[in-house]
Amino acid sequence: MTVADRTQDHQALCAPYLITLRMLARSEAEMPPPWLAAAEVIRATGAILAEAEAAGREVQTAAGVGLDTGIFLGARLSRLASAASDAIADAWAGDFAQLRRHLARFDTLTSAIWAVQDAGRPRTTASGSR
Repeated sequence: MTVADRTQDHQALCAPYLITLRMLARSEAEMPPPWLAAAEVIRATGAILAEAEAAGREVQTAAGVGLDTGIFLGARLSRLASAASDAIADAWAGDFAQLRRHLARFDTLTSAIWAVQDAGRPRTTASGSR
């Protein structure tokens, strides 16, 4: 299994959690009680963060990337964790307008993380070597 395959596996594991967050962010009519919304946000963002971190470690290990890429990826992961924390706080507070905003930011940052990891993956030729 290649690094690309493993990264795609990590992304695929995130899909149901991203769908949950998107549904929560788009829910206009009936928002769940704050404790339930917070529980869903905690569960989904935690799973996505774990998968993004695992994929990042695999990409760095396989590519032998330098310190600069590691710092850049670390900064992206920190921003993602911050967006998750903001969304969790908004859910607990019952501030669903802010929750929607932070979930949209989390979604955007998640996409950016995958793009960074894709760019950092080692490239293979047709023969399968770097």
